[in-house]
Order: sequence, then structure tokens, then C-alpha cells
Amino acid sequence: MTAKPKVAFYWCASCGGCEEAVVDLAEKILDVSAAVDIVFWPCAMDFKRHDVEAMPDGSIAATFVNGAVRSTEQEEMVHLLRRKSQLLVAFGACSQLGGIPGLANLSTRDEVLAEVYRDSPSVVNPEGTLPAREWSGNGWKLHLPGLYDTVRTLDQVVDVDYYVPGCAPTSDLLLKAVQALLSGDLPPKGTVLAPDVALCDECPRKASKPDDLAIKAFKRPSEVILNEEECLLAQGVLCMGPATRGGCGALCIKGNMPCTGCFGPTSRVRDQGAKALSGFASLVDSKDAAEIEGITGAIADPVGTLYRYGLAASLLRRRRVAAS
Repeated sequence: MTAKPKVAFYWCASCGGCEEAVVDLAEKILDVSAAVDIVFWPCAMDFKRHDVEAMPDGSIAATFVNGAVRSTEQEEMVHLLRRKSQLLVAFGACSQLGGIPGLANLSTRDEVLAEVYRDSPSVVNPEGTLPAREWSGNGWKLHLPGLYDTVRTLDQVVDVDYYVPGCAPTSDLLLKAVQALLSGDLPPKGTVLAPDVALCDECPRKASKPDDLAIKAFKRPSEVILNEEECLLAQGVLCMGPATRGGCGALCIKGNMPCTGCFGPTSRVRDQGAKALSGFASLVDSKDAAEIEGITGAIADPVGTLYRYGLAASLLRRRRVAAS
């Protein structure tokens, strides 16, 4: 009997939605489990690090890593999994682009820790205790993972073979990725396993987008009652569809909400946020400097809008802190 290919899943800095995407395969997960041998999936099964360390190098056919790399433990694990795996797949927006955790690059590590453990209104910590790398007490000594100052994408830490985009990737996209990897008919290394077209190409509202779109005011979805059939940009709502890769099935659009960019850019775009900013700026219907400032000034949280998922992978990458 031929041994089934070994597959692993690992979770770094993310919300866990990518793990849910695996479960969302529903009964199709039985087909996956019949085709592969899952040898490491700590979220769902009782695997330990030493189990992976004991595996021969290159013995895992493919490992799907979701989440950005934020801690020393995560970096150690992705290096270990890279060594043990023939193929390493960045699974989901956080792994591919930094995702929501990557927005922590707007702050320093010390600022993040202070806000979470000391300064937040809901925290009761009168002594101002912050996490430490080492702790000793009652004859025990603990060594804990440390946080890096910069959140990194998976390919900023180790070599990555393929990418499955999304927050979270759709179960259909995951199934197709697994089937492609198992088939042996692999695309070129570095391929994003999703259509290389902008979301607007598959948007169910694309016919309603005017050829000459001009915007006098940008609005947040909560400020207007959105027409469920009209292009969201035509309604003055910032939609990242023109700067975002398709393949998600336009799920947010079908839910009457704008695209937020979780599938990342197409291969023709170097910086997704800059691409979107350029496109939005071209739509402003004014030549008056003061009026333009008023229109663009209404955009709430520009970084969180334009780089919600891709700050860590962008040309900006993080906020620079002046040396003291």
C-alpha cells in the first residue's frame, strides 16, 4: 500500500478564522482526510513540537501556515516546519500579507504591551506588570516567548512555495489548493492560488459602475442606506475591489458591504494600498484644493482602510520611530 502524503497545519499570529476555513470544508474534509495523513494540527489534534522535531526533514508533503510571525516561538516553529516540509504554503491574509495583526506595526512593541496590559480602560493592573521573558518562583524557572517589534509576513521569515489568500480563505479555494498540491501538477513557485484578476471583474454589480465615475463625498457604510444592486464606489463608499485580487466569490459585496482587500493585490500591483489610494484620488470630483482636502479628509482611518491586511507586506511596512 502506498503511504498517503503527509500534511500539516500551523497557526501563528491570527484570529483562528483560517482554522475555521478548514472545518468549513464540512463533509468534504472526509475526502481530504482520506487522501492525506494529517501529521500536525495542534488546533484540532494533540500534537507537540517534539513530534515535528522527530520527523525526517522533507517528510511532510505540504504545510499550511496561517498567521503572521510575531513571536520568537512562531519564528522557531516556521523554520522547523520549513525544514520538515517539501512545500510550505502561506495560508490566509495574515500569513501572506501580515493581515490585521500587521497593523501593530503602527506602534512599537512596548506601546502595544503597555496598552494591552496596563493602560486599557478595562485593565486592572495597579502594579503595571508587563509580560517578561523569564519567571522564577517556587523552585521553577519559566522561559516564555517574546514579541518582536515588527510583525512579519511568512515569506519575510522563511522561503514560501505558494499562497492561498483571504481572511479567511474560502473552503472552496482551500479544497482546490489541496487538490492542486496533491495532483503534482504544480504552478510556478510563488504562485497565489487564486484568479489573477481584480475583484471588480467578478463583481455582480460591475455593470452598474459608470464609465466616468466622479465622487463628491466619501461615505462610511453606516452613514448611508446602500443600494444592493449599484456599484458601491458609485455610491461614494470606499471599496477595495479595484485593487484586490478576485477569487472570493465577492462574498462581502453580496452581503451589501464593500470589499476590504483581504485577498491582497494581483501580480501586477506592488503595493495594494498605494494602488487603491491612486484610484480613489482619481475619482474625486473637484479641482479646488480646499474642497479636495475636505472630501479626502472624510476618509476615516486611511491606513486601516487602505492597508487593513497588507501593511506588513507593503512598501511602508511599519511606522518609523525616531531614535531617542
